[in-house]
Amino acid sequence: MLQAVTLHAPSGSLITVPVAGAHASEFLEGFHGYLHTDAYAGYEKVKDVTRCLCWSHSQRYFHDALPKDLKSTEATLPLEGIRFCNRLIKIEELCRDLSPEDRRIKSLELATPVLEAYWAWVEKNADKVLPKSKIGKAFQYTRNQREGLMNYLEDGHCEISNNIAGNSIRPFTVGRRNWMFSGSPKGAFASAIVYSLVETSKANGLNPYKYLNLLLDVLPRYSVEERSEGIEQLLPWNPQVRKECST
Repeated sequence: MLQAVTLHAPSGSLITVPVAGAHASEFLEGFHGYLHTDAYAGYEKVKDVTRCLCWSHSQRYFHDALPKDLKSTEATLPLEGIRFCNRLIKIEELCRDLSPEDRRIKSLELATPVLEAYWAWVEKNADKVLPKSKIGKAFQYTRNQREGLMNYLEDGHCEISNNIAGNSIRPFTVGRRNWMFSGSPKGAFASAIVYSLVETSKANGLNPYKYLNLLLDVLPRYSVEERSEGIEQLLPWNPQVRKECST
């Protein structure tokens, strides 16, 4: 069964492709920049990119380590880990409306002392817990992914998590039992294309139904020679498209 991953670009594009590393590598061939992902090893096959790993994934490991009794001593370390992650996420929220360069500078200024305290805390406590315990796995994950978790500070366009892509694919995940069988790999790819169009239109504030209607109405009118330029005029951020298809 084909699995899919959604790629989100700062422009507002949301593109769904198969999750296997070979597919991601093929799709992103020629791309140079930052790639926001979880720690899935398949993305290591993508060349010439800087991986920015997701702090929400790291935080989830600490959530999973929480005992039922949050007042117990076993809750101390997981709660501390969650609080560190929340502080870092809050900093990014405060810097969100700045220009990319100002955001980079401000994030670096505010996050550096928190990160220094966080990594010191990790190193102090990681070897005191059982490696195979849930809190042990949380420490192991964050230690192993330290470089990727820090890379978001290099550029103001980068995000601290890949929640935007994750949130866009949630309806697909919830409903996947309804379309578990696409009939063929070609059918699965066709579904991914349509899903990408729908989610990209939503991310840009368009009505998906109006946008798909526009595409189906206009695209057939273009000759093969006109299609490349014509598609540029039909992208969701085109002013005329936004005027016709806004929610």
